[in-house]
Amino acid sequence: MANKRYSCIGLFNPKSPENVGSVMRAAGCYSAASVFYSGKRYARARDFVTDTQRIYMDIPLIGVEDLQQIIPIGCTPVAVELVEGARPLPQYTHPDRAIYIFGPEDGSLSKEVLDWCEDVIYIPTQGCMNLAATVNVVLYDRMAKGLNTKSGLGLK
Repeated sequence: MANKRYSCIGLFNPKSPENVGSVMRAAGCYSAASVFYSGKRYARARDFVTDTQRIYMDIPLIGVEDLQQIIPIGCTPVAVELVEGARPLPQYTHPDRAIYIFGPEDGSLSKEVLDWCEDVIYIPTQGCMNLAATVNVVLYDRMAKGLNTKSGLGLK
């Protein structure tokens, strides 16, 4: 039986090439299939300074106009944002197929983005985490919970 688990990352208007490089490294560490980004800021400052494993050679990093338009078939869009009504990550059950949507380092996801995401989660912390750290924590949580997914299919 084919593995039904699949995850990818959507970055909404990321600013820092260092953080995008670190996101790529996290994607490689936790087997994300691809990373999409929207906005113009990253494209102007593109440099894989912190992608020391050169993950961009194995995992696509794709610029898109609108993250909502590229949601892979069967994927649940999951916004990662500290807003009222968001579910805390420790209590969250990850979908088998997910695209995790992260906001920019210097802002938040818009209400329009939150509206098309099926789930909204947050990481309980004492302070604000940077983009790359947030991606690492979410993907690690997904991996660590293993069989605790909506269908019960864990990593093999």
